[in-house]
Amino acid sequence: MFLRSVFVAGTMLGGLLNSAYAAPTTVTDVTGREVTVEVPAKRIILGEGRQIYLLGVLQREAPFANVVGWREDLSQADPDSYAAYAEKFPELKDLPTFGGFKDGTFDVEQAAALKPDLVLMNLESKAATEDAGYDDKLAQLGIPIVYVDFREDPMANSVKSMEIMGKLTGHEDRAKEYVEFVDQQMKRVTDVLAKAEFTRPKVFVDRAGGYTDDCCLTFGNGNFGEYVEIAGGQNIAKDIVPGTFGTLNPEQIIASNPDQVIVTGGNWEAYVLGGAWVGVGPGADMTAAHAKLKALSERTAMTGITAVKTGEIHAIWHQFYDNPYYFVAVQRLATWLQPQLFADLDPEATLKELHERFLPVSYRPGYWVSLND
Repeated sequence: MFLRSVFVAGTMLGGLLNSAYAAPTTVTDVTGREVTVEVPAKRIILGEGRQIYLLGVLQREAPFANVVGWREDLSQADPDSYAAYAEKFPELKDLPTFGGFKDGTFDVEQAAALKPDLVLMNLESKAATEDAGYDDKLAQLGIPIVYVDFREDPMANSVKSMEIMGKLTGHEDRAKEYVEFVDQQMKRVTDVLAKAEFTRPKVFVDRAGGYTDDCCLTFGNGNFGEYVEIAGGQNIAKDIVPGTFGTLNPEQIIASNPDQVIVTGGNWEAYVLGGAWVGVGPGADMTAAHAKLKALSERTAMTGITAVKTGEIHAIWHQFYDNPYYFVAVQRLATWLQPQLFADLDPEATLKELHERFLPVSYRPGYWVSLND
C-alpha cells in the first residue's frame, strides 16, 4: 500500500511538473497566422518527412524523440538521407506514416489517435488543407497546425521557419546558433558581390532534368531561380515564369542561349525507375551522375547553346530547394558562375562544417558534378 501511494504521488507530481514546464505559447507562422501551442511540443506530426532536415538541426542527439507520425515521402524523395537516418535512428521505421494533405490522403482520425501537440505543415499544403477542411477538423480536436516553408520562398521563410521551430521545441538557442551560421555563410557570397564589378552569365536552371520526358521544368524568380541571382547569375526564366515553378520550351532555351546550365537532380528510383535524372546527393555514384549529365546536354533544348560548347553544365542536389541548407547551394553556384571572385570559397568545406556542427548524420560527398570535371 505504501509503495502504491508513493507511485501515485510520484505520478501526480510528474504530471504537475510536466504541466508547469509546458506553457501555452503563441507563435506567428509563415502565413501570418497566430497559433497557440503547448511549448515545448512533445508529440509532433510532420506533414512532410523532409521536415526532419529541420528537426535534425534542432534535436541533433534525438531528432525523432518527439515525432509521433510523419508523411511517408523522405524514403522516396531522398532515400539516401532516409537510409543514413535509419541507420543511426532505427526507431524511425516504426513511426506511423500518413498520406499527403495536398492529395487528400491524410487521415485525420489516425492523427487524432496519436494525440499530437502539433501538426507541422509545409506552406504549399495550406490551400489543400483548408479546401479539405482538415484545419477545421483538427481545430475541433484541439490540435494546432503551424505552417513552415523551405520551398515556396526559402530566402524569406527558411530562417523564420527555423526560429519558429526552435521556439516550439524549446531549442531557441540552437536555432539562433544555426541562423547565425547561415547568415555568416551567405555573406561570404553577398558581401563579395556587393563590392565587385562583374558580368552576370545567363543561366538556365533545369529543374529535375530527366525526371520526365517533357522539357523543361524550371524555376522563375524564386527558389533556385533566386539562388542564381544571389550567386551572380542571370536566370533566363526570371521574366518568363511568373511564379516560383514553371516550364520553358526548347525554343525559349535555345533563343536565350544560356552561358551555363544548372540541373537539379537526386535519387528518384522510387518514382522513375532507371530514369534519366542525374543522381547526385549524399554518397552518389559520380561516374554514373556524370554520364547522365552528359546525356542531358545532348537534348534538343541544348542545341547550339554556349553552355554546351564550353562544357559549363552542372548538376546539384535537388533537395537544396526544400531544406534549410540552401546557403550551400548558393555558394556552389557562386563558384560556378563567378569563379574568379570565388576562387577561395569551398562549398564542400561549408557542407562538411554543417554536418559536423549541426547534423546528426555524417557527411558523404556526391552533392554536385560538372560536365567539365
